[in-house]
Amino acid sequence: MLDKMKFWNKDNQNGLSIDERLKEVVHFNIPNHIAIIMDGNGRWAKKRALPRVAGHHEGMKTVRKITKVANQLGIKQLTLYAFSTENWKRPKMEVEYLMKLPEEFLGTFLPELVEENVKVTMMGDEEAIPPHTKNAVYKAIEETKENDGLILNFALNYGSRAEILDGVRHVLKDVQNGILNEKELTEEVFSKYLMTKDFCDPDLLIRTSGEIRLSNFMLWQLAYTEFWFTDVLWPDFSEEHLVEAIEAFQGRSRRFGGLKSEE
Repeated sequence: MLDKMKFWNKDNQNGLSIDERLKEVVHFNIPNHIAIIMDGNGRWAKKRALPRVAGHHEGMKTVRKITKVANQLGIKQLTLYAFSTENWKRPKMEVEYLMKLPEEFLGTFLPELVEENVKVTMMGDEEAIPPHTKNAVYKAIEETKENDGLILNFALNYGSRAEILDGVRHVLKDVQNGILNEKELTEEVFSKYLMTKDFCDPDLLIRTSGEIRLSNFMLWQLAYTEFWFTDVLWPDFSEEHLVEAIEAFQGRSRRFGGLKSEE
């Protein structure tokens, strides 16, 4: 059996290039699903005396870079927290810019996504999203629907509490209509009422910028997810940081509330 310690011990990695580490990390326990809270775009811009939207534009380039690396590593699902239900509270100009980013990102990156066999999906409350934003995402979903590689899932106008409440409403409706017996309601059954019903739960959550909170993101799904926090701002997040997070994940023992046989 491969020694998992070598995959996350920084002292053992100091002498390896990022290309060598990318080759090493794929040999042991790659997470199937990585979720990322992409934080720090505004602070990145402020440090450079730039408008906040400049940070969001730079963060878009990081999405492109990390998506390509995740696909190369064989990660099956990558969920990115692009816009929360609380983000509408931000200044109007910033919100309008954020709603234009999917058009810009997918307009330039879509051919690469198709070529690299990436499948685009989206979760969130679509009702409040502007038509031009939805149309850009819908086009990407349609043009990549036959792809069977990495699933690139954008959480757009997403809030976990709203998602759970909506799931509860649908459960109650199905019970009232005789579709579901309340005694049949299990965690597995309830998960099918959530926006992630077709996904496995994240194995690894990454949050950038030094903040250590979940910010209403996938609260149900993250019950047994491994967390990895970094002070690095999202526009500065690199392939090396992704590999470092995966190496840390590979060095952990996931027991899901139980014990391993050797403990």
